[in-house]
Amino acid sequence: MAGLRALLIGAAGLAALALAGCDQMMPVTTDRPDTAIEFPQPDRPVAKVVSNEFSNEDTRDERGEAKVVMDLANIRPGMTIADIGAGEGYYTVRLAERVGPDGRVLAQDISREALERLGRRVERDRLENISIKPGEPADPQLPTDSFDRIFMVHMYHEVTDPYAFLWRMWPALNAGGQIIVVESETPVGRHGLPHTLLFCEFEAVGYVLVEYVERPDIKGYYARFERGKARTKPTAISACKAG
Repeated sequence: MAGLRALLIGAAGLAALALAGCDQMMPVTTDRPDTAIEFPQPDRPVAKVVSNEFSNEDTRDERGEAKVVMDLANIRPGMTIADIGAGEGYYTVRLAERVGPDGRVLAQDISREALERLGRRVERDRLENISIKPGEPADPQLPTDSFDRIFMVHMYHEVTDPYAFLWRMWPALNAGGQIIVVESETPVGRHGLPHTLLFCEFEAVGYVLVEYVERPDIKGYYARFERGKARTKPTAISACKAG
């Protein structure tokens, strides 16, 4: 927790696992970060990030999207949350309001521009329980033993090295911590991921599915995972087959 609270609210050097326009495919490449080399590559195309907005915030609020997801995730005052692929902060600011002054929200992304805009929003609205931190494509770079919930909303399908990413996320959860995923049940590479493939990739790393709900009002499905008995060794992870 101390590592999280030490993070400063600021936007310089911040970066996006963004949220829209994913019809283009990322080509298979051997130019992978060192943090991903020992892990298998996904046996599926990965959608190219071309925008950091999923849809208009007012439209999402009309559907009650954030409230539905936060209620499903049982977000309560005083909790510590990581919002991965935060973009311009749709979930970040709403999570901050829900957890209150005794809680904390860490917004993480790989897009410098998106997090700079989020930083200005945080400063303008004086949201003192939000911190901002850059991440890397294969490593969310989260402090250990820090989070009650980690949110990944409409962004997991854009993670280029999902096995490395999930493996390095494991230590960031505190005892009883859970990962919340919202995705669209669409073909691979078209701004979504079939839920069976999502389950397989999480389970390959050692996570256990706790809950799965289909919800049209959040434009897809909701899945909740927690750590299993042990994290799979990188060399023992088998890439899941798409389709």
